[in-house]
Order: sequence, then C-alpha cells, then structure tokens
Amino acid sequence: MPDRSSLSEGRSRPFIDVVIAAPGWRGFLPERLVERAVLAACEGGAAGPITVLLADDRTLKALNSQHRGKEKPTNVLSFPGHIAGSGDIAISLQTVRREARAEGRHPRAHAAHLVAHGTLHLLGHDHLEAGEARRMEQAEARAMHRLRLPNPWGPGRGRAA
Repeated sequence: MPDRSSLSEGRSRPFIDVVIAAPGWRGFLPERLVERAVLAACEGGAAGPITVLLADDRTLKALNSQHRGKEKPTNVLSFPGHIAGSGDIAISLQTVRREARAEGRHPRAHAAHLVAHGTLHLLGHDHLEAGEARRMEQAEARAMHRLRLPNPWGPGRGRAA
C-alpha cells in the first residue's frame, strides 16, 4: 500500500527507484529520504518514473566525461527521460561529503538537496541564466522546507529567500 504522507496525499505519485551503487550510501542516506526529496521537489505536479543512482566519484566522473565532456566528478547529474518529468539522477557520495564539509552543511541535508535539485532539472528547471537560477533556488528552498531541512540558499548561502 502506498505511503500517504503529506508530500503525496491525493496526488499522482511518480515511480521512484533508488539504486545504491556505492556501499557507503547504505546507512548514510535512507531510501525513504531520497523518495521524499523527489516528491518534495515535484510540488504536487506530475512526474514520470525517476531513478536515483547513489554512486561514487568514479562513476560520476565517467558520466560527466561521457555526457558533458568534463573529466572530473561532480555532485549531481540529471538525465531527462522520454516522458516529461521522468529520467535518471546520479549523485556522488564523496562529492556530497566534501561539499557538505566545506560549506558547513549536514551531509544528509546536502544529499537531499541534490536529489531535489536533480528532480527539478527533470521537471524542466535550469540555472543557466540569473532569473531561472533564482526560480530554481526558490523551488529548492520550498522542497527543503517540506522536508523540514535547512534552506541551502538561506542567509549567506545564495540568492533565494
């Protein structure tokens, strides 16, 4: 029976597949938090099937090289699917931990933020221009509020309120 949390009650819920490809993710980020972060980013809008790959720097470096021509790991990559709002998200554990430590954030909260960020990309958000970056940051802040986690763009962190 599907969970009827406040994030999904009365709404069509996307199919969310969490794939743990790096063992360090086990016990670090509960799959339920990954699912809740996807739902929080959807804001009640319809989304197609979404796969979240919890991987490592080596995997993200390979994906980043193959799809973006960048020979380095990154924190999160999103690959839109053929159905609007569907696709794949990949996140690197080592990069999440490095960034969280450098930015003084809780690592789980940072990982949840990156899941929401990746989901927003699948839903059509981007941050190439200042206006769209601000809208995306605001959507991320709303998602984190729904999760009862710190706003990654709070005072001193970014542009969104």
